[in-house]
Amino acid sequence: MVAHDWFYWALLSAVFAALTAIFVKVGVQDVDADLATLIRTAIIMVVLAAFVISTDKWTNPFTLSPKTWLFLGLSGLATGASWVCYFRALKIGDVSRVAPVDKFSLVLAAVFAVVFLQERPSSQEWLGITMIAGGVLLLALKR
Repeated sequence: MVAHDWFYWALLSAVFAALTAIFVKVGVQDVDADLATLIRTAIIMVVLAAFVISTDKWTNPFTLSPKTWLFLGLSGLATGASWVCYFRALKIGDVSRVAPVDKFSLVLAAVFAVVFLQERPSSQEWLGITMIAGGVLLLALKR
């Protein structure tokens, strides 16, 4: 992989996240949001297991360090909580309002990266982060 390949993967992530919002909004109309989250999670588990096995990436997870287990576990808990909240928000709110507020996670991730990972965004990056925060505020307060 080339050093800048991260951008293409991140862009694809954004496309799929956008599609997710649309699919969830339609999918939760006739079902409880928490049950919908469970169904989605089960599908993700099956697809990812098939992908890992078919690409020969399976290794014994019990050989991973306790630190890796701790942080992957915390990540799983945070992801689960995020999905539950996202599905509930989409059940009752407009995608055009819920999705941008959800993307406030971009701003929070940058701040958390500075605090916990000692990352140092440039002035230009901070300007972009601030613009995202302002955009989220404008979209959340519309109507």
